[in-house]
Amino acid sequence: MPHDSLVFLFDVDNTLLDNDRFGADLAARLEHAVGVDGRDRYNAIDKEIRSQVGYADYLGTLQRLRGNDGATPYMDLAFFLLDYPFDERRFTGALEAVDHVRTMGRPVIMSDGDTVFQPRKIRRAGLWDAFRGDVLIYVHKEDMLDDMQRRYPADHYVMVDDKPRILVAMKKLMGEKVTTVFVRQGHYAAAAGADLEAAPPDITIDAIGDLASMPAERFSRAT
Repeated sequence: MPHDSLVFLFDVDNTLLDNDRFGADLAARLEHAVGVDGRDRYNAIDKEIRSQVGYADYLGTLQRLRGNDGATPYMDLAFFLLDYPFDERRFTGALEAVDHVRTMGRPVIMSDGDTVFQPRKIRRAGLWDAFRGDVLIYVHKEDMLDDMQRRYPADHYVMVDDKPRILVAMKKLMGEKVTTVFVRQGHYAAAAGADLEAAPPDITIDAIGDLASMPAERFSRAT
């Protein structure tokens, strides 16, 4: 991989995509397909699996919810997950933001997630093509910064994320080599508090589309 002067790292869920909306749609579909009790069992399984693997395993959770049952509702839920229109859940201005930062450096997705559903989500959303295949999916991306830098060597990095915990961790580990951009979208951003006080982000924006009009001077430290 060539050495870039500047690499922009983008989170996916609630940064480029409205994942909260997807979660609400999934909850509604679960209630319709398997009832309130089934929806609640799905949520309990999801919580357990997240605590074990560190990310949302939608397909694995549905598989465990199904058990040995071969009823049609579980197949309908599988189709719902695999065919979900993630291209309709991109935040306004997301693709324009990617195109804009490409004029300054290399945009790269750096997401957490499983190895099947998360790549499919990214591709169905039109993001795989928008990022020209520059996609990294880890279990805990803050633990994989050495691997990221080996794959995408650069003089400086910009991390765009809605999760304060990730931004704080990256700032502590990479110091002045990273500029952190906090996007105030989604439930993690809404709950931000102590994390931001510990290490305030370098840049805060209200929506991902704000990046599309941000002048290069805002990243002057990076260039």
